[in-house]
Amino acid sequence: NAWQYTWHVQHDVPGLIQLFGGEEPFLNKLDSLFTVKLEGESLSDVTGLIGQYAHGNEPGHHTIYMYNRVGRPDKTQKYVNQVLTTLYDNTPAGICGNEDTGQMSAWYVFSSLGFYPMNPASGQYELGAPLFRKAVIRLASGKKLVIRADNLSDENIYVDKVYLNGQLLDRTYITFEEVQQGGELRFEMKGDDL
Repeated sequence: NAWQYTWHVQHDVPGLIQLFGGEEPFLNKLDSLFTVKLEGESLSDVTGLIGQYAHGNEPGHHTIYMYNRVGRPDKTQKYVNQVLTTLYDNTPAGICGNEDTGQMSAWYVFSSLGFYPMNPASGQYELGAPLFRKAVIRLASGKKLVIRADNLSDENIYVDKVYLNGQLLDRTYITFEEVQQGGELRFEMKGDDL
């Protein structure tokens, strides 16, 4: 429905922000997606709900990462962690939606590593917050991308700083080319002292 498809503009987030009248109205509407609950309506076929965000409905998987585009990566990190830790588990029914061609699992794998292709055609991966202290991606070239999350704990789910090969990133994404170069992506984690 419109709660989900309003955000199906991952190819032109700045244009969508403009249609909303700027970053503040966009942010307010995005916040409402995760907080509004509809009463009296049958939602029996919708799974993985956080407000009206339906994680069990794959076309909206990118939406959490839109917070990065309005200067609120902390909200991306909060909701990514909530989905990773509450809507997935290691049982036969551990995926909160229909595993259409592997998208539910792909979201989990990408997001648990700390990044996600919000717009797959852009060549960029939006940063979230990793779920593991260390992960290694072995690339086809033989290189490795090592992902570290320093100070990660159940309380420290927010990103303080991100370094790519020792250089502080001043943006909320990494590129496909950067991933292909390998090296180290290091997150410094912190608690909710925002």
